[in-house]
Amino acid sequence: MLFEQTIEKMNAMKLFGMRDALLEQMELASYEELSFEERVGMLTDREWIDRENRKLERRMKAAKLKIPASMEDKTIAPAAGWTHPSCALWPTAAGCRTAPRS
Repeated sequence: MLFEQTIEKMNAMKLFGMRDALLEQMELASYEELSFEERVGMLTDREWIDRENRKLERRMKAAKLKIPASMEDKTIAPAAGWTHPSCALWPTAAGCRTAPRS
């Protein structure tokens, strides 16, 4: 009964990533070997990733792109001085640096 209440509370608090990770941990015996801190860390990481993914989905939906796009889908010729094609469009978002000029 306590476990079901915990799941219901996670749903009410919109901790969907943490809920899914907890259910996964309860199903797999390999998680029993981990310490409490490691398991809580994994639950927290899963919630963080889930929230970041939901933010990205909301932003992509709000952008109303005619064609779905992602950084990995870009295949364009690199602009002068950029090391990767996607860096020409989004140098800071892609974590790109300028190439040394010869």
